[in-house]
Amino acid sequence: MNMRLLATLLLAALTVPALAQLAPPDRAPVTAPAAPKKAEPNEADLQTHGHYRNKAGQDVHSPAKSVDGKVPAGASAKCRDGSYSFSKSRRGTCSGHGGVSAWL
Repeated sequence: MNMRLLATLLLAALTVPALAQLAPPDRAPVTAPAAPKKAEPNEADLQTHGHYRNKAGQDVHSPAKSVDGKVPAGASAKCRDGSYSFSKSRRGTCSGHGGVSAWL
Protein backbone atom coordinates (compact mmCIF):
# COMPACT_ATOMS: atom_id res chain seq x y z
CA MET A 1 0.00 0.00 0.00
CA ASN A 2 1.22 3.47 -0.78
CA MET A 3 2.63 5.25 2.33
CA ARG A 4 0.82 8.47 1.48
CA LEU A 5 -2.54 6.67 1.27
CA LEU A 6 -1.83 4.84 4.52
CA ALA A 7 -0.99 8.11 6.28
CA THR A 8 -4.18 9.75 4.97
CA LEU A 9 -6.35 6.86 6.17
CA LEU A 10 -4.67 6.85 9.58
CA LEU A 11 -5.12 10.61 9.93
CA ALA A 12 -8.80 10.33 8.96
CA ALA A 13 -9.38 7.50 11.43
CA LEU A 14 -7.91 9.59 14.26
CA THR A 15 -9.51 12.93 13.30
CA VAL A 16 -13.17 12.01 12.69
CA PRO A 17 -13.91 10.75 16.25
CA ALA A 18 -12.17 13.80 17.72
CA LEU A 19 -14.27 16.16 15.57
CA ALA A 20 -17.45 14.34 16.55
CA GLN A 21 -16.71 15.09 20.21
CA LEU A 22 -16.43 18.82 19.41
CA ALA A 23 -19.84 18.98 17.72
CA PRO A 24 -22.61 20.59 19.80
CA PRO A 25 -25.10 18.17 21.36
CA ASP A 26 -28.33 17.50 19.51
CA ARG A 27 -31.14 19.69 20.77
CA ALA A 28 -34.86 19.38 20.42
CA PRO A 29 -36.24 21.77 17.79
CA VAL A 30 -37.57 25.03 19.17
CA THR A 31 -41.26 25.48 18.44
CA ALA A 32 -43.46 28.51 18.91
CA PRO A 33 -45.80 28.35 21.89
CA ALA A 34 -49.39 27.49 21.08
CA ALA A 35 -51.74 30.43 20.73
CA PRO A 36 -53.85 30.92 23.82
CA LYS A 37 -57.33 29.49 23.48
CA LYS A 38 -60.00 32.17 23.19
CA ALA A 39 -62.55 32.32 25.96
CA GLU A 40 -65.95 30.87 25.22
CA PRO A 41 -68.88 33.26 25.54
CA ASN A 42 -71.03 33.14 28.66
CA GLU A 43 -74.56 32.36 27.45
CA ALA A 44 -76.04 34.54 30.22
CA ASP A 45 -74.34 37.59 28.64
CA LEU A 46 -75.98 37.03 25.23
CA GLN A 47 -79.48 37.67 23.90
CA THR A 48 -79.50 34.66 21.52
CA HIS A 49 -77.94 31.23 21.88
CA GLY A 50 -77.49 29.69 18.42
CA HIS A 51 -74.45 27.75 17.22
CA TYR A 52 -73.10 26.60 13.87
CA ARG A 53 -70.33 24.30 12.64
CA ASN A 54 -67.67 26.12 10.60
CA LYS A 55 -65.77 24.65 7.61
CA ALA A 56 -63.02 23.41 9.96
CA GLY A 57 -65.65 21.40 11.85
CA GLN A 58 -65.56 23.59 14.97
CA ASP A 59 -68.70 24.44 16.92
CA VAL A 60 -69.02 28.25 16.95
CA HIS A 61 -71.51 30.51 18.70
CA SER A 62 -73.66 32.40 16.20
CA PRO A 63 -73.41 36.20 16.18
CA ALA A 64 -75.40 37.64 19.09
CA LYS A 65 -76.01 40.94 20.85
CA SER A 66 -74.86 41.23 24.43
CA VAL A 67 -77.40 41.78 27.21
CA ASP A 68 -75.48 44.69 28.80
CA GLY A 69 -73.88 46.17 25.66
CA LYS A 70 -70.37 45.14 26.73
CA VAL A 71 -68.06 43.04 24.56
CA PRO A 72 -68.73 39.39 25.48
CA ALA A 73 -65.90 36.95 26.23
CA GLY A 74 -64.59 35.22 23.12
CA ALA A 75 -65.93 37.80 20.64
CA SER A 76 -63.72 38.24 17.57
CA ALA A 77 -65.58 41.07 15.82
CA LYS A 78 -68.42 43.54 16.23
CA CYS A 79 -70.91 43.40 13.37
CA ARG A 80 -72.54 46.48 11.81
CA ASP A 81 -75.95 45.47 13.21
CA GLY A 82 -74.52 45.64 16.78
CA SER A 83 -74.13 41.91 17.31
CA TYR A 84 -70.81 40.25 18.20
CA SER A 85 -69.26 37.47 16.15
CA PHE A 86 -67.35 34.56 17.64
CA SER A 87 -65.92 33.44 14.30
CA LYS A 88 -62.67 31.46 14.35
CA SER A 89 -61.60 32.86 10.95
CA ARG A 90 -62.11 36.17 9.19
CA ARG A 91 -63.73 34.82 6.05
CA GLY A 92 -67.52 35.23 6.21
CA THR A 93 -67.46 36.90 9.62
CA CYS A 94 -70.66 38.92 10.24
CA SER A 95 -72.21 37.80 6.95
CA GLY A 96 -75.92 38.35 7.33
CA HIS A 97 -75.22 40.99 9.99
CA GLY A 98 -74.12 43.88 7.78
CA GLY A 99 -70.43 42.93 7.70
CA VAL A 100 -67.68 43.68 10.20
CA SER A 101 -67.79 47.03 11.99
CA ALA A 102 -64.60 46.38 14.01
CA TRP A 103 -62.20 43.50 14.63
CA LEU A 104 -61.61 42.79 18.30
